[in-house]
Amino acid sequence: MHRKARKLFLTPLFALLALIGFAAAPAHAATWSSSDQWGNWSNGGYTLYNNIWGSGAGAQTIWANSYTDWGVWANHPNTGGIKSYPNAKRVVGKKVSAIGSLNSSYNVTVPSSGAYNTSYDIWDTNYDYEIMLWMNKTGPVGPLGTSQGSLTLGGHSWTVYKGSNGANEVFSFIRTSNSTSGSVDIKAIVNWIKNTKGWFGDVTIGDVQFGYEITSSAGGLDFKTNSFGVSFS
Repeated sequence: MHRKARKLFLTPLFALLALIGFAAAPAHAATWSSSDQWGNWSNGGYTLYNNIWGSGAGAQTIWANSYTDWGVWANHPNTGGIKSYPNAKRVVGKKVSAIGSLNSSYNVTVPSSGAYNTSYDIWDTNYDYEIMLWMNKTGPVGPLGTSQGSLTLGGHSWTVYKGSNGANEVFSFIRTSNSTSGSVDIKAIVNWIKNTKGWFGDVTIGDVQFGYEITSSAGGLDFKTNSFGVSFS
């Protein structure tokens, strides 16, 4: 989950874990890499973020050859609470009613252990509403809010949750079975939220992010984005 305009200072424990973890992190021959908490890189109209925002985090290194070929090595302790959301972001900047199409494709390689989800995080420009699309999940992780039932929409079958994190409304679409590759019609999802459910009005869709919401990855785990892209009109 992306956190806007909030900086966290490194605690001594974080710094120690980071020092240990960075020394153990595998070396990736990549165009760009960063172990900085807020490391970011722009490429091809996208921005990649390391985004270690949660408390109690360990070490994490993001690397990329392009927005469509990137990955993360993360060594977060086996404790509760989200530690990070490394992601690639494209900004749409269109009202829901003005979106002709909004689609994305993904292909990832993810570990069989740890606690995380592979997800889209979609925001309006005011950051009042957050739409999460969980494409796969592993370990003891779950969405905010209460179940609103199940449906097939945008090319996938989901269980939908509605809740709040205290700062914004959160609509979570949890895929009923794990997927590591495919495409999703995001326009169909935002139209359903606006027109069928009335959970928001004609908001402007801003960030479309895709990445890994990591709770734990003790010992160091690799998350790889083999291909990814967002298209809209």
